[in-house]
Amino acid sequence: MERKHFLKNGLAALGMVAIVPLACKKETSGSDNSSGSGSGSGSSSGTCTVTPAETEGPFPTKTPSSLVRSDITSDRTGVAFAMSIYIKNKNNSCNPLSGALVDVWHCDKDGNYSEYGGTSMQSTNYTAVHFLRGRQTTDADGLVKFTSIFPGWYSGRATHVHVHIYNSSGTSLLVTQIAFPEGSSSAVTTVNGTAGQPYGYTKGMTGYTYNASDNVFSDDTTGAEIGTVTGSISAGYTLTHTINVSA
Repeated sequence: MERKHFLKNGLAALGMVAIVPLACKKETSGSDNSSGSGSGSGSSSGTCTVTPAETEGPFPTKTPSSLVRSDITSDRTGVAFAMSIYIKNKNNSCNPLSGALVDVWHCDKDGNYSEYGGTSMQSTNYTAVHFLRGRQTTDADGLVKFTSIFPGWYSGRATHVHVHIYNSSGTSLLVTQIAFPEGSSSAVTTVNGTAGQPYGYTKGMTGYTYNASDNVFSDDTTGAEIGTVTGSISAGYTLTHTINVSA
């Protein structure tokens, strides 16, 4: 069974519950922090809406508390990639939420996840490793940072990063996903156009599922789930995004 069938409504076979998204999509890289997207900062506008909730997908991190680290690269190779994620509290005038636990995970350049594999969902067996997964605690600005490699893609999904946010006591606040801007000059197109060496992204864009057709992001008409991506192949890329929760 392909992984896309597990999105939204297909997780029952794994005993997992899909979380239905609450909002819809934009075609640019998001710049309005009050709506949960954009360049992000420690400042607050005083009004915001909670970022749409999404499914954890079929490959959530199994023991995130054991993966407290900011560099999640492990042995994976690819284009350099950094993430700056700001967490804000809707219930506190959209001010930064400090002390929150933030878990992130994403696939490697070939579209594979660690901690899973050896099945029809993912033939390559990575059950014994934990690459591209990590946890950090937000600072006074509500910020966490991660160092990684630019995610690849797989059938049925646009390029994305998974995020699970807990309060300081470990109570789940939100599970969501971050989409990437698209277009001919976007990082997604540029990275996947490198055709192998020295970065190894060999799939190109043939068969790629764009945000507008993605089962998770297709209803995001406001762009609340699309991060801002800056940089270059040589210098690496940085994803910046703001996520609003009710804490």
